[in-house]
Amino acid sequence: MLSKLDLYRIFDAVAQNSSFSQAAKQLFLTQPAVSQSIMQLENELAVRLFKRTSKGVTLTQEGTLLYDYVHSAIHLIESGENKVQELKTLTAGTITIGVGDTISRYYLLPYLENFHRRYPDIKFKLINGTTSELCTILKTGQIDIAICNFPIEDDKLELIPCQEIQDTFVCGEQYKKDFTNPISLTELVKYPLICLDNASISRQFIDEFMESHGIQLVPEFELGAHDLLLDFAKINLGIACVTREFAADYLKDGSLTEIQLTEQIPKRSIGICYLKSVPLNTASLKFIAGMVSPS
Repeated sequence: MLSKLDLYRIFDAVAQNSSFSQAAKQLFLTQPAVSQSIMQLENELAVRLFKRTSKGVTLTQEGTLLYDYVHSAIHLIESGENKVQELKTLTAGTITIGVGDTISRYYLLPYLENFHRRYPDIKFKLINGTTSELCTILKTGQIDIAICNFPIEDDKLELIPCQEIQDTFVCGEQYKKDFTNPISLTELVKYPLICLDNASISRQFIDEFMESHGIQLVPEFELGAHDLLLDFAKINLGIACVTREFAADYLKDGSLTEIQLTEQIPKRSIGICYLKSVPLNTASLKFIAGMVSPS
């Protein structure tokens, strides 16, 4: 039995063609099937929709009124179906990504560039925040995925580690002579320290590492951005705790020196998170695949 939507699709085709036979060809149906469908619709609505003549059919007054609504509705449905197909084939759509400034600058940009080159019709919207903030807004639906510092403990989120990173301590020219040999954490904390503020996952990770060695970290400076850590260390305001991969340019040109420790700081990672309970759109899934297995 045909659904009401099927009947209206047939009605729309007959009205456009002014012919049962032409509508049947357009819909790949038999003419009797089209005639029977129109009769069923007329019976359900208890009105006559078409005037039958030897030259074809024309809409009645009731049919004309109904056609305006049906044609608009069918057009909207078809437009919606086309949009869905565009999303599936990555010829339209938007990916909303939550990410911090540092990860965006030093890690995410190459993946955005590569994806945009392959799928230029997909748009990106970036929302800035700390890892904790991004995990919170993920659950409100404001973003599709977040690129965050790990570790994260949240059973509502799917977590995909992407790249290992190494926390380390660096210094400027003034302090360089003090660190020609490896130094212990106990000796290190006697120097003025520069760290991220304690709201960040990166800082919490270092705090826990220090506490595991019986040391409480009390920085001289607590900053809100990784680049500021590098700049403060460069002008000799203290010893900065930074991410080695994000300090590569400073270490390469010699403006900062990495301090060798007798205790090894464990590696951690940057990764992708998204809600387990919400299916991702095709574009987001494709973007994640490119980050996990870049081509």
